[in-house]
Amino acid sequence: MTQSTPAAALIDGIKFGTDGWRGVIAAEFTFERVRYVAAIAAQVLAENYSSETNNSRTIIVGYDRRFLSEEFAAAVAESVQQVGFDVLLSDGYAPTPAFSWAAKQQNALGALVITASHNPGKYSGLKVKGAFGGSVAPAITQQIEARLPQGFTPAPTPGSLTLFNPWTSYCEGLRTKVDIAMIRSAIETGELTVFADVMHGAAAGGLEQLLGTAIHEVNSDRDPLFGGGAPEPLPKYMSELFHQVHSYRQQHPTGLAVAVVFDGDSDRIAAVDGQGNFLSSQILIPILLEHLVIHRGFTGEFIKTISGSDLMPKVAALHNLSVYETPIGYKYIADRMLETSVLIGGEESGGIGYGNHIPERDALLSALYVLEAIVKFNADLSDIYHDLQTRADFFSNYDRIDLPLSGMEARARLLNQLESQPLTEIAGQKVVDVLAIDGYKFRLEDGRWLLIRFSGTEPVLRLYSEAKTLEQVHETLDWAREWANKA
Repeated sequence: MTQSTPAAALIDGIKFGTDGWRGVIAAEFTFERVRYVAAIAAQVLAENYSSETNNSRTIIVGYDRRFLSEEFAAAVAESVQQVGFDVLLSDGYAPTPAFSWAAKQQNALGALVITASHNPGKYSGLKVKGAFGGSVAPAITQQIEARLPQGFTPAPTPGSLTLFNPWTSYCEGLRTKVDIAMIRSAIETGELTVFADVMHGAAAGGLEQLLGTAIHEVNSDRDPLFGGGAPEPLPKYMSELFHQVHSYRQQHPTGLAVAVVFDGDSDRIAAVDGQGNFLSSQILIPILLEHLVIHRGFTGEFIKTISGSDLMPKVAALHNLSVYETPIGYKYIADRMLETSVLIGGEESGGIGYGNHIPERDALLSALYVLEAIVKFNADLSDIYHDLQTRADFFSNYDRIDLPLSGMEARARLLNQLESQPLTEIAGQKVVDVLAIDGYKFRLEDGRWLLIRFSGTEPVLRLYSEAKTLEQVHETLDWAREWANKA
């Protein structure tokens, strides 16, 4: 299996995005390509993490519930063995954070995980995790990409293969971080009713394993087509959950209730309150920050991405916590977690991680903290949120849209215009500040903001806005859409 000079077609188009390499199954994402990339990724992990792991030769291989995930994982394991590494291969599906946890706990060089996260069913992907238990830095994936044309040579002696259950140690670790007995008691006495939409993904059965009691799990079956949608915690994919929560509330008008929502590989979270209102991580992160400070006495830096709500730093200020802002992509939060003492770090798209855990976004741990917060505050999530808004004296609305462009040429044209002709007025409001660490974030004179950001791998313009009213948000986004279409 010597791959000294790969054919150009084998590596053409393989590019790592904000969290791994993804492609359409049987088109970009093929067994031959996956084997090839896995072997090189294993070698790059060894070059970067051998000293940290006392020259370990072990690599974790895991997978989600997508089409052919087990087979792709087996191909990855075989390829990694053939270049001389010992493989711990998952004996079943599990959340991506469970494999990051395993990499750290097993003193492995890292983990290679077959998953396309929240993408539609036709996609699969490969995530690369480091020995420290989180997503590798961009410099590592750049090394993998740079090595692709060079090929690799099999080792004289293949590595070993061992199957393992990733859930056991992972669940044991999470249970130490929350008051499981208190949450379980609230559920079993009827004080709290819990729904979980696992979106046919890798979180299936997870909360019940952790809590040791039954909850109302939605979309538990394995469906590689994800009901015709995508396993992304957004309202448009949550119709069954909304139906069940509303039906429950009609029959039980009082009492605490909540639904937690997981993406396909369980590293992103959203929620639905007891009245059936969708709550994104823009709402959950301030609540979790408040809970961890008040009820758990946590301290440390708060990390937010550039697209995070302005309420987040205002809640941090209530507790005299420092705030650090990063580009979008959890790997930037993980990098910061490795540098300093962090309380919590979160991104607008639902990834939330904790300084007392591995530097990885973890939706099941977030779900446990959400349940703990509800029981401790003895209040609905939205009531907790409204109280926070009042105390911080900050009320806002938020939305984002993804605008498809005609091609990468249009992307380049818009980017050039932003660089050569800076915007000074947006939606009739003067631009008072610009932050350009990831796209362009414009603050306007009435307090609202607009973030214009480009996808790194496809012709898509991402537009984000926060303002006092939803009307102002939509006015700003409509302006940005019109600007992009005219440019």
